[in-house]
Amino acid sequence: MTGYQTSTPADPIPAADRVRLYGPEFQKDPAALYARIRRQYGGVVPVLLDGDIPAWLLTGYREIHQVCQDSQLFARDTRRWNQWGNVPDDWPLLPYVMHNPSVMFTEAAEHRRRAGAIGDALSAVDQFDLGAHCERIADRLIDEFAGTGEADLIAQFAQQAPLLALAKMYGMPDSEAPALVRDVALSLDVGPEALPAYGRVQEAMARLVAVKHQQPGADVPTSMMQDPANLTDDEVVQDLLVVTAAAQQPTANWIGNTIRLMLTDSRFAMTLSGGRGSVGQALNEVLWHDTPTQNFIGRFATRDTVLSGVRVRQGDLVVLGLAAGNADPHARPDAASGALGNHAHMSFGHGEHGCPYPAPEVAEVIARTTVEVLLDRLPDLELAVPAENLVWRPSVWMRGLESLPVVFTPVHVAGPGVW
Repeated sequence: MTGYQTSTPADPIPAADRVRLYGPEFQKDPAALYARIRRQYGGVVPVLLDGDIPAWLLTGYREIHQVCQDSQLFARDTRRWNQWGNVPDDWPLLPYVMHNPSVMFTEAAEHRRRAGAIGDALSAVDQFDLGAHCERIADRLIDEFAGTGEADLIAQFAQQAPLLALAKMYGMPDSEAPALVRDVALSLDVGPEALPAYGRVQEAMARLVAVKHQQPGADVPTSMMQDPANLTDDEVVQDLLVVTAAAQQPTANWIGNTIRLMLTDSRFAMTLSGGRGSVGQALNEVLWHDTPTQNFIGRFATRDTVLSGVRVRQGDLVVLGLAAGNADPHARPDAASGALGNHAHMSFGHGEHGCPYPAPEVAEVIARTTVEVLLDRLPDLELAVPAENLVWRPSVWMRGLESLPVVFTPVHVAGPGVW
């Protein structure tokens, strides 16, 4: 790895004084752990990543806001990291930090150029048309299990809907979507399949760009290729990969976590005549309490500085603790009363490297529409197991269920629908 750092400085904090940001404690009850370490350390926590690589975890809302706002002091280019000398070739978090020429790791004017092209392309998406297409997607997915009276709403519904919607936005053939769903999910996971899967997704995006040169259309890739930012084909491919990853797993988890909430919380489980809370309210509450992206790698200090009374060295990695920040009692003193109407969460990031407008709106159209169609089609939907038996995926980074088994009254489906 070449870049800004020429040596790996010794860690001034003993490993025993750092919190391990991995293991069963984070998987069992991360919210309680975030609260405990915030009380112990404050908003900036010394942590160890997999392999005992040192970093800082931000658990305070104010600290996350400050770091995201100051892109000059806390930059995105991972080549600034001062720990590359300690990172093995098979490090499980390598997909999160391995530098590539995408918008994710650009800075300053170059980042604004690239992010602006993405924003322009997403702004051109007709959200009413997208919503109608998401209704058809949801109907088709539901048709495949409606007659059985049971389903796993993660594998059979939430994991598939976002990327099928994205395939429409990309002008891709539906036949390519299943493989893309599989590979994007694998590429975002921590495991040996992540890098090979990422390579396959990259190849799929390269093929798509080549096709769009010959057959341009009213779609996101064509818009990016024709944008005044004058992106190269490689830049379009890399940035489509970013959009794909951001649209798939976080939105799938958002859908799954929202369905779980509405099936387990009495405010949402009541009948409509009894005043059930809306899907929109549930979606927003999930962003506060079970945000799809718990922690995000990250930012890198461009010089020695002090953050909330803690000395941070040049090149130190700062992990954005989005879930912890959303639960910070200093930001939400009324947390016990719920999050209805409060959209000041950090779930989409903040500042120059936050989720570019209108990406959150597009994601909400996909999530809201698919959940609403599900509840309309299967109004007596209920969990097939006790709520306490639901298992969260063992990830410090993403917040989503392994499965969401449900039962309902079987519904006769006349025949195959159309996308």
